[in-house]
Amino acid sequence: MSRAAKQQLNDGPKIRKEKMIAAKMIRIYCKKKHHEQELCEECRHLNEYVMTRLSYCKFGEEKTACAKCPIHCYTPVYRQKIKGVMRFSGPWMLLYHPLESIKHIPIPEKLKGPLSR
Repeated sequence: MSRAAKQQLNDGPKIRKEKMIAAKMIRIYCKKKHHEQELCEECRHLNEYVMTRLSYCKFGEEKTACAKCPIHCYTPVYRQKIKGVMRFSGPWMLLYHPLESIKHIPIPEKLKGPLSR
């Protein structure tokens, strides 16, 4: 039995949200850079790779942002590709998906406390 087969697939709300945001960013990137309405082969392959990696994330619902993760499960080539996609698509997300963009911005722990008046 392979290592991937032994691991349980993650499908919690945090992982689903991460998948949705990644897919939207890849779609924006492909539409703007490759001028395609549907995902081109390269972007489709990247999307499948990201979805698989998120499904098998060791930390599951306790995961941090991938950039802050102590274990980098993306190969260096795919890490560079997804960094480029995120860097390009981030500003466009504010235009196309403003609510998801704002919700996705990490809030420092010291600001998460209860509001005092």
